[in-house]
Amino acid sequence: MRIIGLDISKSSVSCCLLESKPTDVREFYYECHFHHFQSSQAGISGLLALKPDVAILEPTGTNYSKFWVQLLTRAGVEIKFVGHKELRRYRENHLGLPDKDDDADSLALACYWFDYQSDRLRFVRVLDPVVSQVRESILRLNHLNKVQSPIINRARQDLAWQFPEVALVVSKRSKSGDVPLLWGWLAGEKSSKKYDLLYSQTAGLGLNDSVTFHAKRICSLQREEYLLENHLRELLADSRFEKYIQVFNDFQFGDRLQATIISFIFPLENFFGDDGKPLVKIRKGRISGKPTKRYLSLRKFQKALGYAPTQESSGDISKNKVSGGSAICRKAIWQWVFSTVEPSKSRKSPLVKELGAWLDQEKKLGKPVALVRSRTAVKAVKLLFKKLVESLD
Repeated sequence: MRIIGLDISKSSVSCCLLESKPTDVREFYYECHFHHFQSSQAGISGLLALKPDVAILEPTGTNYSKFWVQLLTRAGVEIKFVGHKELRRYRENHLGLPDKDDDADSLALACYWFDYQSDRLRFVRVLDPVVSQVRESILRLNHLNKVQSPIINRARQDLAWQFPEVALVVSKRSKSGDVPLLWGWLAGEKSSKKYDLLYSQTAGLGLNDSVTFHAKRICSLQREEYLLENHLRELLADSRFEKYIQVFNDFQFGDRLQATIISFIFPLENFFGDDGKPLVKIRKGRISGKPTKRYLSLRKFQKALGYAPTQESSGDISKNKVSGGSAICRKAIWQWVFSTVEPSKSRKSPLVKELGAWLDQEKKLGKPVALVRSRTAVKAVKLLFKKLVESLD
């Protein structure tokens, strides 16, 4: 087997080719001939000329790794991903390699395969092609949100003295994809008698080119956002997601939240044991000493969505906090709690009404609102796992 470890940079890769694991890895590091290839036709040819059977790499940025992963996949090379934390620990503690550099990482990646090739849990799962597109679309939508916010804020600041009557107007895109009326009018792309009349009587100092340019940028971003949302709906129509969507509807998840969760948990079977069922182990409690059930599949599911608690203890201090997992999922679920579960008028389904009633009760007890929302999110994630398992039985 010809195994290559690839450490990917912005426009190049460092490559280590192995046919067996070196006896003395540290000494081999100083003697090994590492290959370096640029993101070019010559680089592609050079990498493929090594005729690898398996390529091992870190999931470094969608854009950086995508170029090399797709090229190697087309050439019939098997791809395996190793998590960043796992590789760092392996390189430092197991191999004793020197300070981190690209060559050391590529060597460690190649050696990692020889030690753990038979243990699938040691590798990051490769996303299904459709799920990969879903995740990429979600990341792009989140990027567009981040780009739009400062532009809209700047435009509103200018409108506060140029045309103050509309500075705080909330104008939204139509369901058919038409740009928001206010921004379209300011960009000169849409007509509006309402805004014409308001502007003729404005107390402001008059519009200048800066607002027009901002409005055009907002309209352009809104069109791109609309196209991405349509693409997401097409992807979510995949028949394999049908049962997931049915459960999501009970939670009143919107399209974006549905897509976000699917991109991190599909297929659910990845969280199960070898018998195809949720993994539950009975272990002796470290404090009580009594047999205690450990819901390992549920915990992995919570971690994937960014809501797995971790314990930190030191001396007499012991506390739990949520860390790790997807920050995107964690934020999206928190927003769902804030906008759908907490407002009583937004609760439509029995399940959301139940979660909302629990949230209300916790708030009445005088607990901090932020803590209650966080606990509601955790409770919802646990309930989501249960409902998804039931739907797949």
